[in-house]
Amino acid sequence: MARPQLTNDLKSEDFKEYYFLKEELKDFCRENGLKTSGNKSELEERIIYFLDTGKSLEHKKIKNFSKSSSNEAITLETKIGENFKCSEDKRKFFEKEIGKGFKFKVKFQKWLKSNPDKTYEDAINAYIEIQNSKGKTKIDKQFQYNQYIRDFFADNDDKTLKEAIECWKYKKSMKGHNKYEKSDLEILKK
Repeated sequence: MARPQLTNDLKSEDFKEYYFLKEELKDFCRENGLKTSGNKSELEERIIYFLDTGKSLEHKKIKNFSKSSSNEAITLETKIGENFKCSEDKRKFFEKEIGKGFKFKVKFQKWLKSNPDKTYEDAINAYIEIQNSKGKTKIDKQFQYNQYIRDFFADNDDKTLKEAIECWKYKKSMKGHNKYEKSDLEILKK
């Protein structure tokens, strides 16, 4: 069965079985008066709820704190605080303390968001520990393409990115999961 069109008539069970680009999800939300903000997982959750109920999924608004908890300068003793957001003042602080090579990488952002009671000094120590740890970063569910490409090359170091993308396009058009499998290489023989 070919991948179905994302329309109001699609059943949520079928929607969950196929891969849709974030732009397709946003277009569907726009056409149906749903919020278009958020990451891919949030859009999918909104669409599933809409397909099941015909209604918009309402979430509580979370206050956005992009600055430190007060307008005071960030120090080593400042608490990270709830609802941490990566912002320019925080980037400048970390660059000053860690160096110009500082980046808000995914693993570090997750640490910051899950440790609101820790201080910025704790955060610096965590950043250094994360930087020194070995292993690849886990790729979140909404980045299925990235995970597929990583797994493809882990199994096929002799293949090209073009071949990986061709296999990905084939895989995402199929019903079911979008994880790389050796059998995906069959599409390259056609």
